[in-house]
Amino acid sequence: MRFSVWPTTGQSWEDLLACAQDAEELGYQGVWVADHFMPAGGDLARPTLECWAVLAGLAVAVPRVRLGSLVCSVTYRHPAVLANQAASVDQLSGGRLVLGIGAGWQENEHRAYGIDFPDAQERLERLEEACQVLRLLLDQPRADFHGRHYRLVDAPSEPKPRQAHLPLLVGGGGERRTLRIVARCADEWNTWGTPEVLAAKGAVLDAHCEALGRDPASIRRSAQVLVDLGGRSPTDGRMPTVTGSASELQDLLARYEAAGVGEFVLPDWNLGRGSRRRDALAEFFEEVARPFAERAG
Repeated sequence: MRFSVWPTTGQSWEDLLACAQDAEELGYQGVWVADHFMPAGGDLARPTLECWAVLAGLAVAVPRVRLGSLVCSVTYRHPAVLANQAASVDQLSGGRLVLGIGAGWQENEHRAYGIDFPDAQERLERLEEACQVLRLLLDQPRADFHGRHYRLVDAPSEPKPRQAHLPLLVGGGGERRTLRIVARCADEWNTWGTPEVLAAKGAVLDAHCEALGRDPASIRRSAQVLVDLGGRSPTDGRMPTVTGSASELQDLLARYEAAGVGEFVLPDWNLGRGSRRRDALAEFFEEVARPFAERAG
């Protein structure tokens, strides 16, 4: 199993960069960045760094780990714009980007900025079309596409990514539509949840793959929950959270592994800042994650 860190964008650039640099130095293999412009609730005036500006900065400041968006809402950017952004960041990073996208959910951002927020069915239609548009633009010299929501006419997208095949991650857990889009379009899949949730939804994803003639093992799977190791990093209970000793959390990771999860993403949202956060990241990696990371190579 691989391990990554998800620093909140509701902190200063200096603090976010320190988290990413600490993660890299401690042995984590990835850093993920959310795509939001404001909090979902609470203090709406809290500063929020923009996803692609952050990823570009990390691409040149943090040289080893994979970098990814977790995840970009298709409502915020035309997929042609997103393809160009992703290819440029992949060039800046030397080929370490994962492009994560989703249907979008945070209604208050759309309302505040006047961005259209169609119903769930249309957002999922846009997600599926966006996956196709992105793949064409990232892979082909010129792209034509005639969908319900997007159109391309002999469209270039240069430069191409540094990677021969830039991975496309789809985030979400909707079993009827989202997981079918994952099966059809994605290289990677991510969702929140416990091992039991991942096992159940993973079985649904497997069934979609089989119906489409795709090997389910070709899709990498990742998951995240907030972690409270030993009761030292409590949360407010609004997000999925696990609490336990190092051995209890190792049992949890073993259940994720059995559910097919190949990457565990650790949010920093409840870990504090500075040395407190670094100590928490180090403790989790050394006392909980290291045996799983070493088996994965």
